Amino acid sequence: MKFINLGFNNMILDERIVAIVSPDSAPAKRTVAEAKENGRIIDCTGGRKTKCVIITDSDHVVLSALSSEVLGSRLNNEDSEE
Repeated sequence: MKFINLGFNNMILDERIVAIVSPDSAPAKRTVAEAKENGRIIDCTGGRKTKCVIITDSDHVVLSALSSEVLGSRLNNEDSEE
C-alpha cells in the first residue's frame, strides 16, 4: 500500500487506481462531466491544465496536472521498491 504523489501536495493510494487516461478523448470528457454533475470529481491540478484523468475503484474521478507517463513511472517505481 503506497501513496502516489499527484503534485501540489496531493496523493492517491495506488491500490485505488483503476485507470489513468488522457483527458482529450471524448469518453474521458464525458466521464469528467458526469463526475462533476454527481459530485465525484476531485481536482488536484492546482489551477493548471488537466493532463490526465484518474479513475478510482470508488467511481471518483481525479484530475491531475501531471502527465499519464509521469504517473505511470511513479507507479512502476513504487512497485520496484517492494
